[in-house]
Amino acid sequence: MRTKLKVVDNSGAKWVRCIQALKGRKGARLGDTIIASVQEAQPRGKVKKGEVVYGVVVRAAMQRGRCDGSEIRFDDNAAVLVNKQGEPIGSRVFGPVPHELRMMKHLKILSLAEHIA
Repeated sequence: MRTKLKVVDNSGAKWVRCIQALKGRKGARLGDTIIASVQEAQPRGKVKKGEVVYGVVVRAAMQRGRCDGSEIRFDDNAAVLVNKQGEPIGSRVFGPVPHELRMMKHLKILSLAEHIA
């Protein structure tokens, strides 16, 4: 809640602030869907400042354990904006994206990503 996340797609938003995590937990983790407010946006983008949007957390500074015993952790918190059906608003995703999104049925985000970690 109230965490600022960097937007790593070309939807027009630069930063969003998490309003609510759509899971029952206290916060959102890697692969979770959130409701966010656009804090900073590019002019002539698809989304405007102040809009309430849905997003998927694709990078989180909090570590997450993997099945093989290793842990993955990123330097920043980042999200990709999606619509209500879960399809990405932008057509490109920048930076690394973890392969755990495959288990959470975000295959379209994985196919748009530059690098899968």
